[in-house]
Parts: sequence; C-alpha cells; structure tokens
Amino acid sequence: MTEITLDIAKQLVDTAEEKAEEIDVPMCIAVMDGGANLVAFQRMDDALLASIDIAQNKAYSSVSLKLDTETIWEVSQPGESLYGLGNTNDGRIVTFGGGIPLEVDGRVVGAVGVSGGSAEEDVSVASAAVEAFESL
Repeated sequence: MTEITLDIAKQLVDTAEEKAEEIDVPMCIAVMDGGANLVAFQRMDDALLASIDIAQNKAYSSVSLKLDTETIWEVSQPGESLYGLGNTNDGRIVTFGGGIPLEVDGRVVGAVGVSGGSAEEDVSVASAAVEAFESL
C-alpha cells in the first residue's frame, strides 16, 4: 500500500471516531494523502467549529513536514532551531499535538489530523487511527 485511498481514509476516520467516543470528546478528524490533499474529513456532533480548520491543518503540517505536530512543537519553541515555524505557510503549520504522519516503509504517504480536545486527547485519537493504518 503506497497511497491513501478513500476506503483507507474512511477506516481511519471510523477508528478515530470510536476512540473519540470512548473518551467522550467530540472531534474533527482529517486524513490527507502524501500530496497534502484532503481525502476524508468528519466533524462529530458538537465538535468545536474552530477544530475544522485545526484538524485539517494538523494533517497538512504532518504530511508537509514529515513530522508529528508534537515534534513540530518541540523544535519551534523559543531558542530552538525552528522557532517561528508556526507563522509560515499562511499560518497552516500547527505546533501542538494531534497531527501524525502515515508511513509505509519509512516514507510518508499521508497524515491524520485530529482536533477537539486537549492536545493529549487529540494525540490519543490520532494515534488510534495511525495504529489502524499500520495494521492494514
């Protein structure tokens, strides 16, 4: 598998939604392919409206930088090598957890972005989708 198809993206969204329901936090869930094209998106009932863009931008950040957004946060802190990174790409780079790249044989083929809870909650939901991807 080297591309993120709609079928795969739907499976990842479903898995993420199940995890979000388990922790009782409504989320927005985005799945992008390796070219940062949105393949699937879902906003759960009562998820924050702001989370629509944030979830998509987390996926964009992860696929375009080939890093999870937690790592992006670490390297973009004051005094770090990429301080100010969050101000690039017309503000699309997100510097807090919830975006994780999807990899096949060490190559980034897409990303998942999740928003709606705390950064820790977003990471747990995105991680569930990544684990599902890795088991395909």
